[in-house]
Amino acid sequence: MAAPHSSTFLLELARRLKAVREARGQTLQEVYDETGIHVARLETGRRSVALRTVALLCRYYQVELGQLVAGLEQLLLEQQSQP
Repeated sequence: MAAPHSSTFLLELARRLKAVREARGQTLQEVYDETGIHVARLETGRRSVALRTVALLCRYYQVELGQLVAGLEQLLLEQQSQP
Protein backbone atom coordinates (compact mmCIF):
# COMPACT_ATOMS: atom_id res chain seq x y z
CA MET A 1 0.00 0.00 0.00
CA ALA A 2 1.27 3.46 -0.84
CA ALA A 3 2.30 5.87 1.88
CA PRO A 4 -0.50 8.35 2.70
CA HIS A 5 1.36 11.34 1.26
CA SER A 6 2.03 9.55 -2.01
CA SER A 7 -1.58 8.45 -2.45
CA THR A 8 -2.72 11.83 -3.73
CA PHE A 9 0.28 11.94 -6.05
CA LEU A 10 -0.59 8.54 -7.54
CA LEU A 11 -4.27 9.42 -7.83
CA GLU A 12 -3.47 12.65 -9.68
CA LEU A 13 -1.04 10.90 -12.01
CA ALA A 14 -3.68 8.24 -12.65
CA ARG A 15 -6.31 10.91 -13.33
CA ARG A 16 -4.03 12.59 -15.85
CA LEU A 17 -3.19 9.35 -17.63
CA LYS A 18 -6.87 8.53 -17.93
CA ALA A 19 -7.69 12.03 -19.20
CA VAL A 20 -5.06 11.74 -21.94
CA ARG A 21 -6.36 8.33 -23.02
CA GLU A 22 -9.95 9.52 -23.07
CA ALA A 23 -9.04 12.69 -24.97
CA ARG A 24 -7.56 10.44 -27.65
CA GLY A 25 -10.82 8.46 -27.72
CA GLN A 26 -9.11 5.18 -26.90
CA THR A 27 -10.40 2.31 -24.84
CA LEU A 28 -8.42 0.48 -22.19
CA GLN A 29 -8.35 -2.56 -24.46
CA GLU A 30 -6.98 -0.60 -27.41
CA VAL A 31 -4.11 0.78 -25.35
CA TYR A 32 -3.34 -2.65 -23.94
CA ASP A 33 -3.44 -4.27 -27.38
CA GLU A 34 -1.02 -1.70 -28.79
CA THR A 35 1.34 -1.32 -25.80
CA GLY A 36 0.96 -4.40 -23.61
CA ILE A 37 0.47 -2.07 -20.64
CA HIS A 38 -2.51 -2.70 -18.37
CA VAL A 39 -3.53 0.94 -18.06
CA ALA A 40 -6.70 0.03 -16.19
CA ARG A 41 -4.51 -0.96 -13.25
CA LEU A 42 -2.63 2.31 -13.42
CA GLU A 43 -5.69 4.50 -13.83
CA THR A 44 -7.07 3.45 -10.46
CA GLY A 45 -4.15 5.15 -8.70
CA ARG A 46 -3.95 2.30 -6.22
CA ARG A 47 -0.85 0.84 -7.79
CA SER A 48 2.59 2.35 -8.08
CA VAL A 49 3.81 2.90 -11.59
CA ALA A 50 7.38 2.84 -12.85
CA LEU A 51 8.71 5.97 -14.51
CA ARG A 52 9.63 3.84 -17.52
CA THR A 53 5.97 2.84 -17.90
CA VAL A 54 4.82 6.45 -17.69
CA ALA A 55 7.45 7.42 -20.26
CA LEU A 56 6.30 4.64 -22.61
CA LEU A 57 2.70 5.76 -22.29
CA CYS A 58 3.70 9.37 -22.94
CA ARG A 59 5.48 8.30 -26.11
CA TYR A 60 2.47 6.26 -27.17
CA TYR A 61 0.04 9.11 -26.39
CA GLN A 62 2.42 11.62 -28.02
CA VAL A 63 2.53 13.73 -24.86
CA GLU A 64 5.67 15.16 -23.26
CA LEU A 65 6.46 13.56 -19.91
CA GLY A 66 7.08 16.99 -18.42
CA GLN A 67 3.67 18.14 -19.56
CA LEU A 68 1.97 15.14 -17.94
CA VAL A 69 3.68 15.53 -14.57
CA ALA A 70 3.81 19.33 -14.41
CA GLY A 71 2.93 20.44 -10.90
CA LEU A 72 2.98 16.97 -9.38
CA GLU A 73 6.30 17.58 -7.63
CA GLN A 74 4.81 20.54 -5.77
CA LEU A 75 1.79 18.43 -4.79
CA LEU A 76 4.06 15.76 -3.37
CA LEU A 77 6.18 18.29 -1.46
CA GLU A 78 3.08 19.90 0.03
CA GLN A 79 1.76 16.53 1.14
CA GLN A 80 5.07 15.58 2.75
CA SER A 81 5.14 18.79 4.78
CA GLN A 82 1.72 18.06 6.30
CA PRO A 83 1.66 16.20 9.64
